[in-house]
Amino acid sequence: MLNVDEIRKDFPLLERVVGGRKIIYFDNAASTQKPIQVIKTMEEFMKNHYANVHRGLHTLSQEASKLYEEAHEVLAKFINAYSWREVIFVNNTTEALNTIAYGWALWNIREGDEIVVTIMDHHSNMLPWRLVAQLKNARVKYLDITDDGYLRYDLLDQLITEKTKIVAFPLASNVLGTINDAKRIARKAHEVGAIVVADGAQSVPHIPTNVRELEVDFLAFSGHKMLGPTGSGVLWGREDILEEMKPFKVGGDTIKDVTLDAVVWHDLPWRFEAGTPNIVEGVGLAEAARYLTRIGMDNIHRHEEELVRYTLKRFEEFAGEVKYYGPLNPADKTGVVSFNVKGLNHHTVGAALDLFGIAVRTGMHCAHPLHYRLGITGTVRASFYLYNILEEVDYFIESLEKIILLKGRFVEQVPRRVCTGT
Repeated sequence: MLNVDEIRKDFPLLERVVGGRKIIYFDNAASTQKPIQVIKTMEEFMKNHYANVHRGLHTLSQEASKLYEEAHEVLAKFINAYSWREVIFVNNTTEALNTIAYGWALWNIREGDEIVVTIMDHHSNMLPWRLVAQLKNARVKYLDITDDGYLRYDLLDQLITEKTKIVAFPLASNVLGTINDAKRIARKAHEVGAIVVADGAQSVPHIPTNVRELEVDFLAFSGHKMLGPTGSGVLWGREDILEEMKPFKVGGDTIKDVTLDAVVWHDLPWRFEAGTPNIVEGVGLAEAARYLTRIGMDNIHRHEEELVRYTLKRFEEFAGEVKYYGPLNPADKTGVVSFNVKGLNHHTVGAALDLFGIAVRTGMHCAHPLHYRLGITGTVRASFYLYNILEEVDYFIESLEKIILLKGRFVEQVPRRVCTGT
């Protein structure tokens, strides 16, 4: 099990005081805090090794290139890829998914083909496929959920047909926390020769990830949701598919040779990392992966499960004042708890919790169709990670009790953006 008291010492921001007390950070599904090890690694690189990669024979460039290439190897090991050549560094999950959409789908989807996504998908794993379908005159179909937040696996047989060319889904929901059965979906998709794309933004930071066992063809995830910096992320793909795939972005470092008549693309993964990459961020992401590996992903999942179980138990004290959304079994989900307070707008609840020094997310979390399916216009989302503790949950519950008692006195909050959250 985790020694959370020791882990918390690694995160300087957790000492920040908000609302008269140390901040309680429950917005981990949007982005996580950074341990001092990641901060120092990036600082060390910029102080002593910084240079552009793959472009110089001088000492600094060689050192930077070595560290950047080693970062690919660390991430390959973290997800048990067959080779570091399958690991492409990207800015985030969104860029990874768009790379697949425009590098593979745009060249392989034909008129009349079908793409299957789910009603619980984040917009980043829904909108690229809809644009491709629009461009190629193809059709997008949606896998529904049950009322308690599970995918309708019983509908797979009728949704996935000989016309299906892509099946895309989240390994875990960013709203409900539901951990989906990747193998079940992948095997059905592969029966008809479809490509399987897994959005791992909400799963890779929280549960062990082994791409050899998932049986998917592509996996996308972000670094900033797993203790790494923004501007870092990974697109993993099967090497045979990547070798045939067209680069989404082209330019410097994507080629071996260019003439006025032809181009010879670079080896994997460099042909997909156009221009000067986010070198410092890649090195920071590798340190984040090392940190999580030392802690143990199984330990992190069990810790989040304990936090969710305790939170749902405490929710029972509210006697109908709090409505929870998602699976009731904590073992079936990540550390995400989405809810609403009766008689209060979700944004109002989020703003009120901030007065108590508690950071949560409010809105539709870039998953509008899922919220419409649930019949609501938004939720309050508390999301846990390895540095959160039961005592924080207790204070969170106590704060909610006070908000409920005083709810007639709160001024309704208006969101600044329609798609609040991620």
